[in-house]
Formats: sequence, structure tokens, C-alpha cells
Amino acid sequence: MTEPSKPAVIVIGGGEDKINERKVLRLFVSYAGASSARIAIIPSASREPHIIGKIYTDIFQELGAEYVEVLDIRDRDHAQDPTVLDRFSSVFLTGGDQVRLCNLIGDTPLAYQIRDRVHKGRLTLAGTSAGAAVMGHHMIASGISGEPPHKEMVSMGIGLGILPGIVIDQHFQNRNRMARLITAIAAHPDRLGIGIDEDTAAIFAYENSEIVDVQGSGTVTIIDPQEVTYTNQHFISGTAPLAIHNLRVHILCSGGKYHLTKRIPLTPRI
Repeated sequence: MTEPSKPAVIVIGGGEDKINERKVLRLFVSYAGASSARIAIIPSASREPHIIGKIYTDIFQELGAEYVEVLDIRDRDHAQDPTVLDRFSSVFLTGGDQVRLCNLIGDTPLAYQIRDRVHKGRLTLAGTSAGAAVMGHHMIASGISGEPPHKEMVSMGIGLGILPGIVIDQHFQNRNRMARLITAIAAHPDRLGIGIDEDTAAIFAYENSEIVDVQGSGTVTIIDPQEVTYTNQHFISGTAPLAIHNLRVHILCSGGKYHLTKRIPLTPRI
């Protein structure tokens, strides 16, 4: 098997350009090995896996991948053989329902093998929309938008733990999800919140694991609770408004970078 040339975790906010320049999807194929890329598509988040699998198969073949196969996992028994990954350099998790995806593959031998290979730099992993939401240990399972932050606007679940220190939200500015990510982070202040717009990717490269690189047509919003001085999160209930003081927010566009350890954006040179 050809190893990925530049292994990475590529977290896509959904709505990626599939027709014109396809910059984000082209980027994934590059990290997966370019003309040597051997891609497994897991469309289990979708209720129409054949359709969504065919869409991405055609795209990745057109972008020059050597081999593309859909792993159509419909029940947990289909995720018991981790050796299926031996013939792939990369895995692509499609959109749909993140709870459905975790119910099918979470805590299975396949999920453990994906995580192990990613952490050892032996596999490039990308996820879009629901496939992005599952990357953290804590996952936004569902929520509402367009209201002030309050506890009932977000429901949390357990993700795949690929990026355990991060809570991810997707379709971020496009669907007005700032308040729900702030609510999620208020409940998990030891995590970093990352909101990713459509047709935009946050790239966690194995070769430089402390840096997040932003690419695509939108923005990535970083929500850092490390210096929060007060929140009423522990005292309120229901739809009572959430208060949170000294929350740090950074917005990065294509070419922007963020240092995960230092918790600072890296200002681009002009």
C-alpha cells in the first residue's frame, strides 16, 4: 500500500464545492497521496449512502486518486474488521447525521484502527459536515440556532475522539451557530471550540501537529475559554441566558494558522 505523502486530519465544514475548482476536495486528495491516493469513503452518516458514496467516488476519481472504494457500513457488524483499512491511504467521512455515524462505527474495531493510524501518522482522515462533527471526544449531537446562548440550545454526545481536545461545529457562520458552540464550550471549558464554515477546511497535519491551517472560501472561528473569568453555566437551567466573561474568539480565513499549544493565531505576513 502507498502511504499518504502528507498525513493529516482535514475537518471540512460541509457544503464543499463539488463542481468547479473543488479546492477543498482537491486538497484532501493531495494529502491522501495525490495520484497514489487510495481512498475509503464511509457514507454511514447518510440515509442515502449509495447516492452520496457515488458522488464522492466520481469526484475523487476525477481528481486523480488511484483507487476509491465505498465502505457501505449499515450495521455495527460491518465495522468489526479493522484489516479492511490495510488497502487504503485515507478515509473520507461524509455528511448526514453525526449521531447515526457514531451509532454505527463508534467504539468498533474499525473506529479504533482509524484513530490509531491517524495518531501514528499512517492515515489521512477527512470528514465533512457530520463527518467533521464526530472528530472530537465531545460532539455536538444536535442543536438550534439564532437564539442567545442557553443550555437547551445544544445536545452533546460522544464522538470518535480523533481530536479529543476540540469541539467542532460545522456549516458555522452559514447557519448562525456561534451561540450553540459557545454553549457547548461553556459546558466543556477544558476544550477548544472550532467552528468551520462551508467549503472551508481546518487542517491538522501530522508533520506539524501543533498548527491548524485554514483553507477554503469561508472562515474558521476559534473559541478559547482558557481565560474565562466567570460563567453562570452551573447555576442556570432551561432557556435562561448564558453569561460568560473574557471568552477569546479568533476568526481565520484561508491561509490563516492557529497554534494549538500556545493558543494564539499566527498573524500572516503582509
